[in-house]
Amino acid sequence: MYYHRQLEPTLRKAAEEFACITLYGARQTGKSTMVRTLFEGIEYVTLDHSRERLLASEDPELFLQSHAVPLVIDEIQKVPELMEAVKIRIDEAKLNSVRTGTKTGLMYILTGSNTHEIREKASETLAGRTAIIEVTSLSESEKRQVEGNDFFPDISVLMNKKGKFAAKNRFEVFTEIYKGGMPEYWINEPDRNTFFESYISTYLEKDVSRLINVGRLNDFRKFMMIAALRTAQQIDYTEIGNAVGIDSRTAKSWISVLESSGIIMLLHPYATNLSKRIIKSPKLYFLDTGLCTYLCGWSDPRILEASPMAGAFFETYVVSEIVKSIRNSGKRIEYTLYYYRDRDQKEVDILYIKDQTIYPIEVKKGIGRDKADKNFRILEQYKMPVSTGLIIDTGDSIFPLNRDAYYCPVGMIGL
Repeated sequence: MYYHRQLEPTLRKAAEEFACITLYGARQTGKSTMVRTLFEGIEYVTLDHSRERLLASEDPELFLQSHAVPLVIDEIQKVPELMEAVKIRIDEAKLNSVRTGTKTGLMYILTGSNTHEIREKASETLAGRTAIIEVTSLSESEKRQVEGNDFFPDISVLMNKKGKFAAKNRFEVFTEIYKGGMPEYWINEPDRNTFFESYISTYLEKDVSRLINVGRLNDFRKFMMIAALRTAQQIDYTEIGNAVGIDSRTAKSWISVLESSGIIMLLHPYATNLSKRIIKSPKLYFLDTGLCTYLCGWSDPRILEASPMAGAFFETYVVSEIVKSIRNSGKRIEYTLYYYRDRDQKEVDILYIKDQTIYPIEVKKGIGRDKADKNFRILEQYKMPVSTGLIIDTGDSIFPLNRDAYYCPVGMIGL
């Protein structure tokens, strides 16, 4: 069974406009399945195969000559230098198109799971030649197979979408959190322990082992568990390092490994020269809540819902859904999402910045009516317009707390 993805229109448009498409994202997010479904009949080769990988590494030009175009090359991070040969082939084809008055057309689709390495290499080597698109695990609108859009926390926009919203109770929300959004797990429902153990082992052996000393893979697995227990928290590299038995420099490096492979994202504080009181540390969020709940050892969504970590997991879920909605529209979250916290412990969970306007968002797993917007006014220090804020909760309708803030059900994200 194939679940249609919200990125499909972006992918089709890119295929008409570029000679190459570069897709990157964490493992098991459905990159290869989506490509092979949308571009059925195109030759597919994976660099997981040792023979193909060896040829691509030793003689990239011969490797490309041995395959017809258009061509899908999976696991491109295994031989990133292959992008240089792809560039040459594209440039040759474009030159020939100019001579003959024809269109180049789509030649290559590159996919891989090391997000930072692939994005940086593609941006540098294939600039102007490739569309670069990030793929995430399934969003809630994709699970429901309903039309989705990038989330914009404007009250008038949200009010116009009330009719599309299907309410869920809190247990249903925490069941979604518990399962996560990896397509294979969501669609086929394999044994939970088998699936996630296989996922973690593959990730460690194929991705992490390329970046750190192989002898430290067990330490890195423990590090993943410690990081999962700190989702939706500010990062303290010294504290995380002490919990694993590594120094703060190594902890920071390993956080970068998790981020570069699409396992986590870092939400940075919104800071200007206006205030030196702003906390500078980023907050850590796992992008797939199912993986995060597994690493934390939760065995049932009801136990998770009643646990002290319920608030952190609900916040992680909200942030990941907002991120997915933005990325699924072919956009990037840089310069859009932040958080606020100062040394007086005043905090706003999410700041959505658009057109020099701040949209403050608080996340509450229950309908906590009392002073949910208490810190919104502190944002006026930025000398920027501050829009009506949102309190995203597990309620069943959008309604005003007061003139400055509205409650918004989590299910409206991405509609």
